[in-house]
Amino acid sequence: MQAVTFQGPGQVALEERPEPELLAPDDAVVRVKATGVCGSDLHIYHGRVVIEEGFTLGHEYVGEVVAAGDAVTSVAVGDRVLGCFQCACGACFFCRRGEYHKCDESRTFGHGATLGNLAGTQAELALVPRANLTLRRVPAGLSDEAALFAGDVMGTGYHAAVSAPVRPGDTVAVLGLGPVGLCAVQAARVAGAAEVVAVDSVAERLAMAEQFGARPVHLTDQDPRAEVKSATEGRGVDVAVDAVGDPRALELAIRLARKSGTVSVVGVYAERCEVHMGLAWIKALTVRTGHANVIAHLDPVLALMAAGRLDPAPLVTHHLPLAEAPQAYALYDRREALKIVLEP
Repeated sequence: MQAVTFQGPGQVALEERPEPELLAPDDAVVRVKATGVCGSDLHIYHGRVVIEEGFTLGHEYVGEVVAAGDAVTSVAVGDRVLGCFQCACGACFFCRRGEYHKCDESRTFGHGATLGNLAGTQAELALVPRANLTLRRVPAGLSDEAALFAGDVMGTGYHAAVSAPVRPGDTVAVLGLGPVGLCAVQAARVAGAAEVVAVDSVAERLAMAEQFGARPVHLTDQDPRAEVKSATEGRGVDVAVDAVGDPRALELAIRLARKSGTVSVVGVYAERCEVHMGLAWIKALTVRTGHANVIAHLDPVLALMAAGRLDPAPLVTHHLPLAEAPQAYALYDRREALKIVLEP
């Protein structure tokens, strides 16, 4: 089969790889129909997250089950399914508490040996461990490209809102309007936010946030702190979401949050950074961090998407064949695409 592989910083290639086979009773094999290029793939592409040369990339996928182990009961051969970006055992201390993203046996697709040595999904076929937890049937009427978001990007945006939590009537600021940030805008509105202030420097992304009901604020042409003060009678927002993964965004989130407010950090951090801890302390802020518990959120996210309450489809700006993955990565790296769907 063909698969997109990491060849070094700034380089990916399409290569032949052996077709996956079932290894455990709860494994499934999925024929991939749609797979995405994600911001966290760019961290690998840039060398910020280190993986082995030749490793298959990707962790977003929708497709058809073509094989399933005897212990797989939630899906069957022939089902159209979507999958989470990681898998969990369902039985360890953390899974029993519903903290699937911290599973002792967690494995993440397409992130090399450090995160479980699980081949990625930018390929014609993908082996899916723990299929009963990892996979869900795609609701009738939901497109492949929309369903693709539930297992990572929309799940992460939803996590940013519900883990804070955003309460009805809250004012929320979302910093960074990539796919995750734009999904967080939608999720905050669904959670009942009275106003969402969306901050970025790309005009097209600000316009999309406005379409989703947010108040767009340009990072440099406007003053985000002044805009937030204007929107909150000087208090600051109840919840500030860092969907960037950059110390400058985290610092701004801390400054935008009101006293006793919450900073929800879903942007990816892979290194040390400095923040104004004194300001966070004196404001008595709650800071929630880490990658999203997407497995726990999968069912409500799918239900909201099927009902049209959450709609990530407008975020897809490009469809490309799997063979053009190198061009897709370069396009995404130049910020000329919002979301790219690869089709094997």
